[in-house]
Parts: sequence; structure tokens; C-alpha cells
Amino acid sequence: MLGHWAALLPLPLPACPSPIDAASLGIWALQFTPRVAVLEDSVVAEMAGSARLFGGLEHLRAQVECGAQELGARVAWAPTGTAALALVRHAGSAHALDGFRAPLAQVLDALPLQAIPAVARHAPTLARVGCRTLGDVRRLPRGGLGRRFDKDLLTALDQAYGLRPEAWEWITLPEQFQARLELMSRVESAPALLFGARRLLVQMAGWLAARRLGTTAFTLRWCHDVMRARDAGTGGELTVRTAQPTQNTEHLARLLAEHLARVQLLAPAGDLELLATEVVPLAEESRSLIPETLRKGGSTDLALERIQARLGNACVRRPLMSPDHRLEWMQSWDSALDRRPRPHEAVYAFPLPTWVLDEPLRLIERDNRPCYQGPLQMLLGPDRIEGGWWHRSAAGPDAVPLNVQRDYWLALSPHAGVLWIFQQRLAHDQTAWFLHGHFA
Repeated sequence: MLGHWAALLPLPLPACPSPIDAASLGIWALQFTPRVAVLEDSVVAEMAGSARLFGGLEHLRAQVECGAQELGARVAWAPTGTAALALVRHAGSAHALDGFRAPLAQVLDALPLQAIPAVARHAPTLARVGCRTLGDVRRLPRGGLGRRFDKDLLTALDQAYGLRPEAWEWITLPEQFQARLELMSRVESAPALLFGARRLLVQMAGWLAARRLGTTAFTLRWCHDVMRARDAGTGGELTVRTAQPTQNTEHLARLLAEHLARVQLLAPAGDLELLATEVVPLAEESRSLIPETLRKGGSTDLALERIQARLGNACVRRPLMSPDHRLEWMQSWDSALDRRPRPHEAVYAFPLPTWVLDEPLRLIERDNRPCYQGPLQMLLGPDRIEGGWWHRSAAGPDAVPLNVQRDYWLALSPHAGVLWIFQQRLAHDQTAWFLHGHFA
């Protein structure tokens, strides 16, 4: 289904001197969303569900792109995961990596056949009938495509264009962090190891953020070149400790640089390995407007008064129950924070819905039965709700009375579950069915 998907592809040589593998890139992406899938050479992640936690999609995209650039990967964005993968692999420019710059069909139609693997398998046959792009394939008759090619071709096209749901196998976060990096050239001085080690620190910071942990000690290991002297050994290691748990990459890199400056390599190093040796849960700073005194047993009203004074009267409201049988007028919101006596609650024979529509939705009827995602089966009813003749929509001669006369029913939809519907009399003795609420 349509969302906000990111596809990450490690940059190959020579664009990136030390390419990162897709598995490590997927673990790093888990700090932004739990919906991450790792393919053979790339990573796909759905970001819309966690955008609010990062200050919106713009801030989240900026953080992902900044981190991916430092790790040596490029990012493409699209409404579907398959479309994002197609763009990250075959887009020709940085502007083309944004699948939201135009309608999705327009963006994908210009891509070559190789952009989607299920289509690329039949590229020679499709080329003989004049197809060069995905748009050319989509313009062919679907019936003929389904008969001549396997079903994976149409399925992949529909998934890329958002016409069919996608299925991904989400990865899980490992219990311990351990990452390796092969250096593209042999490093002869310890301070020069910081370039590759920083890449590993960025990955560790992502793992720590995803697990809500902070590190108090990490170990960097290096392996010597096979052409080393016999007395140099296979490699060495360095453990760095911090005074407080942290996820800050810059701070960890500065500490590591200070320690590497005092290390003498016995032979050139070719591989690096980073381990999070000691981790503890990180006490995150509360961003709540409610003061800590309230959490320790203070007064709610005093805290609300302070928040209202800071943000304004209209920004803090309290729900009030009203002695009204009409569903849409049972609850109101008032900015006044003074205590009021709780009104007497009406007793209803039927359960009330969990979610109420702002405006009742008129239902279609088939064979004198209301339908909503299929014919409705009446479970309980009717329950007559009548009243509101005293309630006016506005003051003055144009005021409209909000009187209702409805027969409510509990109905079962084959796809939408239990619903709260009512039948209402219209003009000229006509009646109509309306959907008013859903049950969770």
C-alpha cells in the first residue's frame, strides 16, 4: 500500500572506498523504523509510521540521508517499497531519487525494464515487441501479459505502482552489536584507522538508538595484513570507556581519536571490527509539559493552569459529559478548568460505539437491506433516540433545530466488523440508513 518508503543501496567502488554491506545498513536503519527489510544488495524501510517521532517527514528524511551519506549509501524515496528500490538502482540523478516529485505512474513509466527484476527477466522478449521502459509494458494488454509471461511480472508491476499490497520480511534487531569493515587499502598508522572506525561508530549509534541503550565501553579490533612480520601477531584491539552512557557519534569518535593517537601498529591493518562491550539502558529526557512534581503526586489542576497560562486558554481543554441521548452531543470540550459537578449519566440498553463519525454516512440499500462493504446483518435493535427540539444550530431567524428521531441498530458487516447504524425518516414518508459509529 502507499506510504513513505526509503530504499538504501550501498555505493560500489570507486564511489565508496569501503562499501558497507546491506545487513549492516539494515541494522542502522532500525533506529528510524521497525519496518526494515534487507534484500541481497539493498534495504527497504517504511518511514511514515515513525515520522512524528522525528519532527515530521522532512526532518526524518534529512536525518536518513545525512546518515546514509556518511555510511556510503544512497537513498531513494517513493510511495511504495518496490518503486523506491527501482529508483535507487536505476535513477540517473539526485533529483530522480525522489519518487514524490511527480505522480508515481509518471515517475516509474520512464524507468528501464531492468528497474524491476521480475520485468527484467523477460527484457529480451519485451524488447522484441518494442518495450523499452516500464510505461511501455503497462500499455500492453493485461490479458496478453498474463497469458504469455508468469504472474510475477504483473504482480511486481502492480506492487510498484501501488495497485497491490507488498509483502516484506522484516528484520529483527540483534541482541549484541558487532560489525566488521574491510579497508580498501592497508593502513600503517593507528590514527588513520579513525576513518573506517567512524563508519562503524555510526552503525553502532544506530543500533544503540534502536534499542534505547547507551554505551559505556566499546572495543575496536584490527587485523594485520597477511604479509606482516612473524612477531607482529594477527592484530590488536583497543577498549574505550565513557564516563556516562552515550549514543553520540561525535563524542565517541573524539575519544577514539585520542586513544588511537597513543597506539603504535606493529604491522599494516586491513580489517576493522567494532563491538559494543558494555551497554546500559539510557534515561531519556522527558519532553512532557507536565512537571515532575505532578508525577510524584501533585495536583493535576495546578499543572493544567500552568500549561494554560503558558500556551493560552484555547490550547487546553477538558472533556465534559452532557446529559443528552444524542450520540454526537454526549461529550463536549471546554477550555474552562474550574471543577463542575458531573452530570447524571444516561443508561443505554445497547453498547455505544468506540469511534463516532463527524457526519453520519448514508448507506446504500439492496433488497431493502443496508449495505456497507457487504450486506449488513442486524444484531440488536431498534433503540429509539429522539430529542433536541430545544437545540438550535445558531441564533437568529436562520437557526435550524437539531431535533433527531432515529432508530439505532447494532449491525455486523462481513468486512468492517460491528457497526452502529440508524434508520431515519425523510420527507414524504421515505426512510434512509446511516452509518454513525464503529466498534474497536
